[in-house]
Amino acid sequence: MRLNCLGTVGYHPNASRHTSCYFLAESGILLDGGTGAFRLAPLIQTDHLDVLLSHAHLDHTFGLTFLLDVLFEAEKLRGRPLDSLTIYGEAAKIDAIRNHLFHELIFPAQLSAEWVAIDKKREFSIRDVQVAWRPQDHPGGSVAYRLDWKPDGDRPAKRLVYATDTTGDLSDEHAVWSDGADLLMHECYFGDNASDWAKKTGHSWTSRVVDVASRSNPKTLLLTHINPIESSDDPVDVESIRRRLDAKVVLATDEMVLEF
Repeated sequence: MRLNCLGTVGYHPNASRHTSCYFLAESGILLDGGTGAFRLAPLIQTDHLDVLLSHAHLDHTFGLTFLLDVLFEAEKLRGRPLDSLTIYGEAAKIDAIRNHLFHELIFPAQLSAEWVAIDKKREFSIRDVQVAWRPQDHPGGSVAYRLDWKPDGDRPAKRLVYATDTTGDLSDEHAVWSDGADLLMHECYFGDNASDWAKKTGHSWTSRVVDVASRSNPKTLLLTHINPIESSDDPVDVESIRRRLDAKVVLATDEMVLEF
């Protein structure tokens, strides 16, 4: 499986990164719709696009307004339109996005999409992918997603866990739920020197991410949702995480393609 990192910071874009957006081209699944969504069109391989929203904050949803152009460009590149666009999220978050972000005074064109509330089903299928979700601690609430692919021919079973905009769940339940992921995508917005601010704003920090990952034993940990005002090559002390985990640790960067 391959993951395309289209946007890897939180809050707002900076000179080198756009906001949260990740694409699983082989399955046609987009994880959040931040400003990195403008990069999507040439990567689409399927006749469908399915978007999993962690929550409604603008750094994860503003790129949904780009999809008119994205899908038009994809149609030109492919020679045919997509059959479907489906957007999944909690009902209250979907309502907020549709009523405000897509209000006619803000965005006068209609986006032709099916909006699916996930509240009443903790697990559901998107074609060959089994999707589960859990609520997370974050202002206004967010959800973590777990994606499971069954073996298919020469392709082994795969598991991806996407946990962004969270203080980091150290519960036994979350450890079991996320156990053994081939890829754990976990936000790491702050370094340890800003852990107090992380708790106040509902985000994770370096040591907290280590604690979460050490309980769930992923093969690869991808650090996401980086603070956009941090300009150094290693804003969250990746080396200290590597020393403390028995896993491959990667700092997400825009336009990175990660195999897992």
